[in-house]
Amino acid sequence: MRRVVLPAVAATMLALAGGVATAVPASAVPATAAPADTRAGGTLFPKVIDLPDGFRPEGIATGPRATFYVGSLADGSIYRGSLITGRGAVFIPGTPGGAVNGLEVAGSRLYAAGGSTGTVKAYDLRSGALLTSTQVGGFVNDVVVTRTAAYYTNSLLPVLHVLPIGPGGRLGEVRTVPLTGDIVYGTGFNANGIEASPNGRTLLIVQSNTGLLFRVTPTGVTSTVDLGGASLTNGDGLLRRGRILYVVRNRNNAIVEVALGAGYRTGRVVGTITDPNFDVPTTVDAFGPFLYAVNARFGTTPTPDTTYTVVRLP
Repeated sequence: MRRVVLPAVAATMLALAGGVATAVPASAVPATAAPADTRAGGTLFPKVIDLPDGFRPEGIATGPRATFYVGSLADGSIYRGSLITGRGAVFIPGTPGGAVNGLEVAGSRLYAAGGSTGTVKAYDLRSGALLTSTQVGGFVNDVVVTRTAAYYTNSLLPVLHVLPIGPGGRLGEVRTVPLTGDIVYGTGFNANGIEASPNGRTLLIVQSNTGLLFRVTPTGVTSTVDLGGASLTNGDGLLRRGRILYVVRNRNNAIVEVALGAGYRTGRVVGTITDPNFDVPTTVDAFGPFLYAVNARFGTTPTPDTTYTVVRLP
């Protein structure tokens, strides 16, 4: 998940009108108070944003000009919308059998984890053109981008998939790095959400089935983060803001706040975020003072008419 924290002022000064940023008075959205809890349709920064029926979302990433992107488990399409108005449309069409899980916006690229298709992908953020797609197998679940590489987790194979980013942003060939050290893969979903330190030298991975959090080197060496006995079972998307790591626990309908210690070797649970609008949230990203979580609704049988939403916090 994306780690750049935009100033609260930016969230009050951007608006989308036909794809063009326009000024909004700072008084329109006070940085110290959330706007009214209404759906899209008139209120700036709506509390609940509707996605297309039957979309089956999983990953969310925020981007420039207060945009957001959500990937589909149903066909691999990617939806782009406005956090300001709540309106949007499919940006990248899907294909039968396609899937997109985790997403991250970095620079002029949109990086995508291909979930059950076992693919590592990156798109041009402006045109939606596919820049690279590599078949790696397993279940490619999430992605984080540093200055030199994009790192993708695999929930079924104990590896990291590394997409190098060279001079001028040139994308290299994907290489696979074994996960060694403390992490032990078992039945079910293993490595899931992934984050990185500001310098990109340390990664963090949550293991869904065990509830453990791991500190990981770019070469794949893992060590357990001491959480003082706390468990993060059903851990899904991760988001780091400063020293706070937000861990989405999907079927628990909660986002846990973990204060990270020195070197990310320890962590302490300092809070839990819940919301009556949660319905199995899977991933979270930030824009200004707000967090945005997407509801995957895994407990609901998906149909073409099933509704899905993005929820603003607070």
